[in-house]
Amino acid sequence: MMVAVEPTNAHVEPMTAGQRRIAILGVGIDDLTEREVLARLDAAIRSRRPHHLVTVNPEFVVEAQVNPDFRTMLARADLATADGFGILLAARYLGTPLRGRVTGVDLTWQLARLCADRGYRIFLLGAAPGVAEAAAAVLQARYPQLVIAGTYAGSPQPRHEPFLRQLIRATHPDVLLVAYGHPQQDLWIARNQSSLQVPLAAGVGGTFDYISGRVPRAPAAIRRMGMEWAYRLIRQPQRWRRIINAVPRFAWLVLRYGRQPAYQTLP
Repeated sequence: MMVAVEPTNAHVEPMTAGQRRIAILGVGIDDLTEREVLARLDAAIRSRRPHHLVTVNPEFVVEAQVNPDFRTMLARADLATADGFGILLAARYLGTPLRGRVTGVDLTWQLARLCADRGYRIFLLGAAPGVAEAAAAVLQARYPQLVIAGTYAGSPQPRHEPFLRQLIRATHPDVLLVAYGHPQQDLWIARNQSSLQVPLAAGVGGTFDYISGRVPRAPAAIRRMGMEWAYRLIRQPQRWRRIINAVPRFAWLVLRYGRQPAYQTLP
């Protein structure tokens, strides 16, 4: 496997000056609590300028080593949260511990509450047909004031982008959640955000599946132990290739290359 060992200098200004960003195998991650992330996202939405949030898990870091476009996109994201227990362990091993984990699923629930409180409009894009609609119904049941600007499954293929841009722009969302899985979802946002000009866009992976109940989430106790990968492997054995990337391969890369001089805490 190729491993990117060059230092990254593509770091862009974060949403709020002075926040600490560490690097794991060249991938920047912001050291923020869930409350701090939500405050920054609220400010980003109110600014009306387009922002891109990424929720980094071990698979993202592994993919970044062999996918230059994905690596560049991650470096340019406005905010990067630690989504994955392995990220916390790696940061601790490298001597740059993070204060907490902010997962895509938990953040989606909190964003829905924020949108309901502030009157922001939210659009759910991606997942299998019908799943985004089901997830939207669950979110709206919990937060009755939530305004769902739209839902659509669609496809991350570039040939579908003109239609999706037109569809999304017509609904005027403040928040766009894209569930096409990595790396497609965040590369899709990077290609289209300048045209869409949505104040906040974020890739959320399998979040709609979990919220809709289509796929059961690991119990809280298992999540706290960092054993979600084992639960997913038992429930969805077809994910074994992804589990290999997320657990043994990521751990090997961190142990083998993580302390090389090229990987330094970003300024």
